[in-house]
Amino acid sequence: MWFSFWRSRDRFSLEELRYLTDQLQKVQIVNEVNKDFVIEALRSIAELLTYGDQHDPSFFEFFMEKQIMGEFIRILKISKTVAVSLQLLQTISIMIQNLKNEHAIYYMFSNEHVNYLITYSFDFRNEELLSYYITFLRAISGKLNKNTISLLVKTQDEEVVSFPLYVEAIRFAFHEESMVRTAVRALTLNVYHVGDDFVNKFVTSAPHSDYFLNLVSFFREQCINLSKLVSDCPKNPSSESVSAILATVDEIEDNLYYISDVISAGIPVVGRLITDNMLQLLILPLLFPALQIDADSNMKIGAVTSLYLLCCILRIVKIKDLANTIAAALFCPLEAFVPNSEAKLNGYVSGSDFTDENKELGIDSVAPVNGGQLCLDIPNKASSSQVHPEDFITEKNFRSSHLSLRDTLLSYVTDGDDVQALGSLSVLATLLQTKELDELMLDVLGILPQRKQHKKLLLQALVGEGSGEEQLFSSESGSIRDGVSNELDGYLLNLKEQYGVSCSFAEAGASPRVHRNQVLDALVSLLCRSNISAETLWDGGWLLRQLLPYSEAEFKSHHLKSLKWMVSDYEEGLSRRLLDLGLSQEVSMLPCVQKVIYKDSYRNCTTILLQEIKGIWPDLLITMLCDEWKKCKRAIEASSPQKEPKCILLPLQKLTSEDVPAESSFAAGERMKELVKVFVLLHQLQIFSLGRPLPEEPPICPPIDNLEVSRAKTAGLDVSGPKPGTEIRLVHALPCRIAFERGKERHFSFLAVSMGTLGWVLLAEELPFKQHYGVVRVAAPLAGTNPRIDDKHSRWLHLRIRPSTLPFLDPPKFGAHGKTRMKTLVDGRWTLAFRDDGSCKTALSMILEEINLQSSEVERRLKPVLDIEL
Repeated sequence: MWFSFWRSRDRFSLEELRYLTDQLQKVQIVNEVNKDFVIEALRSIAELLTYGDQHDPSFFEFFMEKQIMGEFIRILKISKTVAVSLQLLQTISIMIQNLKNEHAIYYMFSNEHVNYLITYSFDFRNEELLSYYITFLRAISGKLNKNTISLLVKTQDEEVVSFPLYVEAIRFAFHEESMVRTAVRALTLNVYHVGDDFVNKFVTSAPHSDYFLNLVSFFREQCINLSKLVSDCPKNPSSESVSAILATVDEIEDNLYYISDVISAGIPVVGRLITDNMLQLLILPLLFPALQIDADSNMKIGAVTSLYLLCCILRIVKIKDLANTIAAALFCPLEAFVPNSEAKLNGYVSGSDFTDENKELGIDSVAPVNGGQLCLDIPNKASSSQVHPEDFITEKNFRSSHLSLRDTLLSYVTDGDDVQALGSLSVLATLLQTKELDELMLDVLGILPQRKQHKKLLLQALVGEGSGEEQLFSSESGSIRDGVSNELDGYLLNLKEQYGVSCSFAEAGASPRVHRNQVLDALVSLLCRSNISAETLWDGGWLLRQLLPYSEAEFKSHHLKSLKWMVSDYEEGLSRRLLDLGLSQEVSMLPCVQKVIYKDSYRNCTTILLQEIKGIWPDLLITMLCDEWKKCKRAIEASSPQKEPKCILLPLQKLTSEDVPAESSFAAGERMKELVKVFVLLHQLQIFSLGRPLPEEPPICPPIDNLEVSRAKTAGLDVSGPKPGTEIRLVHALPCRIAFERGKERHFSFLAVSMGTLGWVLLAEELPFKQHYGVVRVAAPLAGTNPRIDDKHSRWLHLRIRPSTLPFLDPPKFGAHGKTRMKTLVDGRWTLAFRDDGSCKTALSMILEEINLQSSEVERRLKPVLDIEL
C-alpha cells in the first residue's frame, strides 16, 4: 500500500481523489504503522476538494456520492493517535474555510457530521489539539448565515433546544490562553450577527445567558487585578510593574471592545443583561464605593483605578441605559453603595465560575433579592440658583456623609491630589462626550456644553416656550426643570426597583444652572490651585472651555463673586507656588479665568513672567511661550482632552531627577516651563471668555532688524552669532586667565555680548599677526551667569555657566513603557582671574549691562502678550 500510494499520477485529478478515497476506505484501524498514510491522505483530500471547488464541480459531487464526510468520522473513531485527530480537524477546517460554493457548505453542515465532531470527546489536555479544535469551531462560525445556522441547531416546537457549536465554544471563553479566548469571542460575534431570532432567544435564555454574567465576572476579576498592580507599583517601582499594568489595561480595554461588539449585534436582551451585570457585579458594589477618600484599605478597587474604569466603560460600552444609570447614580451619596453588615453587597448573586470572589461578596445566583435594600436620602443643599462658593468648598469634606458621588468628583477637582483631580476631570470629560447620555442628564450634571445649551434654549424659544430671548438667558426655567426632573426620576426609580438602591433626590426640582455653576466653581478653583501640574490644568482648561457661560449677565452675577472669593482664599497657596517657582514673595496670586478682567490680578501675573525675563532662561522664554501657545490652543480646542484615561494610572513622571539641586538651571528651566504653560492657559481662557478669536501665534513683537551700536556689532558678529573658530575684534575685550583643568592655566580675552534676545560670554585667543583680533575658543550663554566677585580675591570673577538649551524642549525620546529618557545637564563654574581690580569690576559691569540689554529686548517683544487689553 505504501508503494502504490506514492505512484505517479496527476496530482490534481478526479482519479487521484478516487484513489485516495478507496485507500482510506480500506483502513480498518489507525495505528503507528499506517498513521502517516492516513494523515497524508486526509491532507491531500482537503487540497483536492479546495482545487475542485474553484475548477471542477465533479470533485465535490464525488465527495458527496462517496459520503467522504462519514468516512472522516469513521477514521476518527478507529484512530488511536492524536496526530490523526489533529490532521482531521485541520482538513475539515481548511475545507470549510476555502469552499465558496454554498451547496458544498450546506452539504458539509448537514447529516450531523459537523455536530458530531463538535461534541466529540477530544483529549484537550493536548494544547495543540485544543488549538486545532478552536480553529475548527471558528471556521464553522465564519460560514454562518440565516440558512446555514439552521443546519447546526436542533429545534422543538419552533424553539432551538440544542446548538452544540455555541455551547461547546463558550466552555473555553475564559481559557487561560488569550488566543483561545480571542477565537471564542470571534465565534460568538459571528453567531450574534446572524440575526436569527430563535438562536438569539436560545443564547439569552438560562442557562446559556450565564455566559454574559460570567463575561462581566471575568472582567471584574481583571479590574481587581489591575487595582492591585496600580497600588503595588509605587511600593515596587520597576519597568516590570509598569509593563504588567499596561498589559492588563490592554486586556481590559479589549474586553470592553468585545462587549461593545456584542451589544452592536443588536440583540436587545443582551444589552439589558450586560447592563444589569455591569451594575450589579462591578459598578455599584466596587467602583462607586472606591471613590470615597477614606475608603477601607481592604477595598478591592482603589479610587484611581475606579476613575479609570468608569471612563473606559462610558467611552467604550455603548448602552444608553447603562450610561444614564451611571449618571443618575452620581447624585446618590457614597454610603448608598457601601454595604452594611446586615445587607448583602449589591443585593445580587452570581452563579459564575469565579466562586472565591463571589462568595466574599455574598453572590450566589443571578436573581435580585428584595431584602437588604440600601436606602439613602440627599438633603436639598441648593434650593436657589445662587450658590455661595464658600458653602460649596467648606462642605467638601471627604468624610461628609451627605456628599453625593458627583460632589465627590468635584471635591477631587478642588481638594484632591494631582492624580485624583486628573481622574475626576477625565470622568467629567468622558460623560460630556458620551453620546448615549441624554442631554437632559448632562444638563442636570452641570456639564452640558455651551453650544448645546444655546441650541436647546433657542429651539425652546422658537417653539414658544417662554418669551424669546428672556427664556434663553433666564436663570429659572420651569420646562427645563420639569424635563430634567422627570428624566432623572425615571432612572432613580430604576435604581431603586432594579438594583435595590433607593435615592431621594431633592435637587431634581432645582434649576440645572445651579449644578453648572458648581462645576464652573470647581474648575475655576482648580486653576487657582498651587499643587496641581500644568498638564492637569490644561485638561481642566479644556473642560472649562466647553462650559464657558453663554450669558455674560450670568457670569457677572455669580462667578464674579465666586472668583473674587476664590482668589482671596487661594492667595496663600499661590504664594507658596510662587516660592516653589523661585519667584518673589511680593507677587501674591495668579489670575483666574473670568469674564471681566481684573487688571490688578493680571498685572500680578505679568510680574511673574517679568521675573523670568530677568531669570536664567530669558533667551528661551519666547520660543517656549510660542511652542506652548500652539500646544495649548490645540489642547483646549480639541474634540477631546489631550490625555487618555490610562494616564490616570501612569501619571507622567517629573523630568527633574531627585539628584538635581533645586537651584540648578535645569530645575529652573522646568519651573519656567510649568509657569509658561499655566500662563498660556489662563491667557487663552481669558481671550475665549471675552468672546475673541484665539490667534494661531501669541502677539509678540518682531525682532529689530538693524542692530544699534553695541559690543556685538563692534566685535563684528553677524546674526548667526559667535561659534568656536569665529574671528572677532577685541575692542572691548579684557585679558584674563582661567584653568579648565587643574594645573593648566590658559590666557584668553574676555568679552560679553548680546544680540536681541540672545547673549554670550566669550573667551577668545588673540591672533599673533593681526592686532586687536582674536578667534573665539569658548562661547557660553550669558543669561544665568550670576556674576560675582570673590569676597577674598577682588580680581576673581565667578560665573555660573548653564547649558545652551534644555533637553525637554527637544522632541522627547521614550524608552520602554513610555518612560521619558532624558539627559540631565549639570551647570559649569568658571573663575576668571583678571589683571587688576578695575578690570574685574569692568568685566562684571559688562556682563550686567549685556544681561539688561538682553532682558529688555525680551520684555519689548513680549509686551503685547503681557497686556491682554492690547
